[in-house]
Amino acid sequence: MATVDDEGYLLDPDQWTEDWAAAKAAELGLCLGEDHWRVIRFMREWYFEHQVAPDARHAMRHLDPHHPGQGRQRLFELFPYGYVAQACRVAGMRRPRAWSTG
Repeated sequence: MATVDDEGYLLDPDQWTEDWAAAKAAELGLCLGEDHWRVIRFMREWYFEHQVAPDARHAMRHLDPHHPGQGRQRLFELFPYGYVAQACRVAGMRRPRAWSTG
């Protein structure tokens, strides 16, 4: 069973599974579609390569080829309560300390 902190962030991102992500998304009021998974999988890959959650601007750039010029807007459509509050939780990231939201 995955262990989370008081705010619902995974303490160990290695405990993440897609089933866990779907359950966390439902808990946060999200119904995951193709673009959600595109962002979530990008975040997971970035985490494994860099050992830190990607900044929101990287996720926006990742969405841009699929939504030209609209990556920023699309990210906030997908996660309307915020990248950190929703995307980072669903992707199994630890709570980020501070960073740009784009």
